[in-house]
Amino acid sequence: MKSKITLISLIFLIFSGCVGISSKGIFGTGVSVALDPRSLGTQIDDSVMQKNLAARLTLRDKSHLLSVKTKVLDGRIFLTGKVDDPEEKLQITKLAWEIKGARSVRNDIKIKEDFNFKQSAKDLLITSQLRTALIFNKKIKATNYQIDTYKKKIFIYGISLTSEERKEVIKEAKEILDVKDVIVSIFLVEDLRIQKN
Repeated sequence: MKSKITLISLIFLIFSGCVGISSKGIFGTGVSVALDPRSLGTQIDDSVMQKNLAARLTLRDKSHLLSVKTKVLDGRIFLTGKVDDPEEKLQITKLAWEIKGARSVRNDIKIKEDFNFKQSAKDLLITSQLRTALIFNKKIKATNYQIDTYKKKIFIYGISLTSEERKEVIKEAKEILDVKDVIVSIFLVEDLRIQKN
């Protein structure tokens, strides 16, 4: 009986990570298949690449499971988080380039500093404000974007259906109080390798 429960739990974990149900990444809730403008094949390829990279990072150092965040969009790899030294940042970039199918790697990983509660709280507030603004803006499909904030710099990753939607996302980000910079990696559906039919 115990082995059946273990087996069922393992199967559930495997299938809950599949893109067909819904993609939920380290950056937060992902997009459902119905809303994602990428083709199903591209979503699966990206998901496999992301899981492969996360596994390799964890094998390299277990602390990377929590300290480094990865996102793959159309074969393009994005890295955020914090590491102890610049050498480690370079090694992670090299590891990302070794993932089969990688088209580009953008490494926005920062070098760790002493924990600053006040700064972390401000970053969390900025992320929450932008997430709320995107949800309430009818011109934007908020589920297509991932947001990460570090030292008042907003990093936005996602896919826009139109260039107007992309401009609207950037405008919303720049209107958030206390934001120092907005770093955008938003692709248009027309720029993707394989478009949704």
